[in-house]
Amino acid sequence: MKKDTFVLGIETSCDETAVAIIKNGTEIVTNIVSSQIESHKRFGGVVPEIASRHHVEQVTFVLEEALEQARMTMDDIDCVAVTEGPGLVGALLIGVNAAKALAFAHNKPLVGVHHIAGHIYANRLVEEMRFPLLSLVVSGGHTELVFMKEHGSFQVIGETRDDAAGEAYDKVARTLSLPYPGGPHIDRLAEEGEPNLDLPRSWLEEGSYDFSFSGLKSAVINTLHNAKQKGLTIHPQDLAASFQASVIDVLVTKTVKAVNEYGVEQVLVAGGVAANKGLRAALQEAFESVDAELIIPPLALCTDNAAMIAAAGTVLYEQGKRGRMDMNANPGLDIENF
Repeated sequence: MKKDTFVLGIETSCDETAVAIIKNGTEIVTNIVSSQIESHKRFGGVVPEIASRHHVEQVTFVLEEALEQARMTMDDIDCVAVTEGPGLVGALLIGVNAAKALAFAHNKPLVGVHHIAGHIYANRLVEEMRFPLLSLVVSGGHTELVFMKEHGSFQVIGETRDDAAGEAYDKVARTLSLPYPGGPHIDRLAEEGEPNLDLPRSWLEEGSYDFSFSGLKSAVINTLHNAKQKGLTIHPQDLAASFQASVIDVLVTKTVKAVNEYGVEQVLVAGGVAANKGLRAALQEAFESVDAELIIPPLALCTDNAAMIAAAGTVLYEQGKRGRMDMNANPGLDIENF
């Protein structure tokens, strides 16, 4: 009988300090997340130095809580997985060094995980992955379409050329004087409004799966400024609904087009913006007539967490890949070559 595999994951790429333990790559034993949102909210975004300081303060406590909640010790752990990149370099360093110390002290294998690979593998905690598959990654720093032929194989067929979707949400929210993080507030406002404002959709050149949201963000700002100069009133709800409709239209249309071209079995949605109600509803409606299975993780697995890092790390561990004790934070880590 095959022995169960337990991987401990550590995630500190931005403003969440997280530790999780995953069984056999698919089952959450424990998943602890310490959020820093309240600390960064007054600055309107993540302050890297503050994020790093909080990680230093929290990582040991979160690790102890994860093991205690699981009723396990490091003797029960087969491998330590950690986010190696991309992310904020100072924040990444805390997790990488904590993982190296843990692996060295307890003589455990170490694996470095790509943050976006982690987001994709969060879906494996919901449903087993079926290849070939396509993943739509939408987060604060990334908007990508990733094609996978098998475990550990990542081909980026489309990516953002400027602002990521989540970044555009935060910038538009700031323009509307909404608190950080702006995405949930725009999503809530959009439900109350009508998409009655003519905002652009950036399709780029024919056949491209790349994304661009910078022009849309600028159009929102210009719309508000022009209305103010003319003494016109624009309801924030309608502006939020119009902005969100533009973003979702491009994301869903390009995803469906890629599904048809690449003939995939499954489509996985990943990243913090995957928690957006409007996007989830639009994708579910579109895939009623698409011959591929759509998987959207629960809200707790959309935002940064360590369960996704341990899930991706399990695959690397089983493939025999190992990190070394000279592993460093790599904020520019490439998903196709990591």
